Amino acid sequence: MLMQIVVLLSWLALPVTILCVIDDWFLRPRRQIAAVPQPARDPPLMSALYAALPVLIGAAVLRLLVAERLDFSLVLLLISVVTGLVWLLDAFVLRGVRVRAARAAGKDPAAIPEPGTVDYARSFFPVALVVLVLRSFVFEPFRIPSDSMMPTLLDGDFIIVNKYAYGLRLPVINKEILPIGKPQRGDVVVFRYPDDPSINYIKRLVGLPGDQVRVHNDRLIINGEPVPTVDRGLYEDGCYQGMRLAEEHLGNGKHLIMYCPTPGDIAVDPLPGCNRSQARSYVCVEAENVGLPDRGDTVELTVPPGQYLMIGDNRDNSQDGRYFGFVPADHLVGKATRIWFNWDLQRSGGPIWSRIGTRIE
Repeated sequence: MLMQIVVLLSWLALPVTILCVIDDWFLRPRRQIAAVPQPARDPPLMSALYAALPVLIGAAVLRLLVAERLDFSLVLLLISVVTGLVWLLDAFVLRGVRVRAARAAGKDPAAIPEPGTVDYARSFFPVALVVLVLRSFVFEPFRIPSDSMMPTLLDGDFIIVNKYAYGLRLPVINKEILPIGKPQRGDVVVFRYPDDPSINYIKRLVGLPGDQVRVHNDRLIINGEPVPTVDRGLYEDGCYQGMRLAEEHLGNGKHLIMYCPTPGDIAVDPLPGCNRSQARSYVCVEAENVGLPDRGDTVELTVPPGQYLMIGDNRDNSQDGRYFGFVPADHLVGKATRIWFNWDLQRSGGPIWSRIGTRIE
């Protein structure tokens, strides 16, 4: 319900902004000139729109933060360009028009206040530009939109992505301008989905160029060698039931994975103890016939040059490289480093405060 209200308010943001800009630039100065030396009063409709504008813009920003298909770097670039142009347009054109209009009416130009949209533009321009630079070349926030990286990352985790870990890239076009580091096996990587680059995905890098990778019974076999794992019991949170946990030693680090040794689907209708709204639950019922192939098994995959294989830690609930293939190097966004906040709006109970500051292994 909350997100539906946010979406509705965000759709109103653009038309209300346009109306406020037209009034603020062309009609409001006339009212102010006519009212000098008294302060001008806005019509009731415009007063209401000016009062609602910050709320509508806030809703639009919130929608941008949770959007999965939005190129936020492009949005920041557009904001920087638009606010910069507004600032320049006022400095070289509109300010002179206001001054001449005030003098023609026999009023003091200094008594005519600057349009509020110009003041906003002058305030937002440096902020948007700095955020664009930081987000493009240093760190980028990212929200985990699914369960595919459980138990390492939860739906609703907000994480920091190191943008320079794999080289500096220009925003929007994603062209590398300065090579710095290379992806390492075991990294948790944010990348552009190969089938739709407008969507960012996050998975664990398991296959480097030239590697031969196979998944058998939810375990990795890389270049003929099984990746070491240590069983860690079961994972159950009310929405997942009977899932196995294991500590996987991949590359130079170790992390937890969860899986279900079964050839069948694990998705069921929501369990009574699941605290999520509009979501399914997942119950692991292990196969009685041990010889049946696991639902996540693959043939041996050879990673092509300049590409990588990404697989989720939640081996039975992850749309990953086993299904969409390999990720080209120019689709890499950065390396996930830490969780800075957590709040799954589909899960009751509010934020999980203990996850703040957690390092991503």
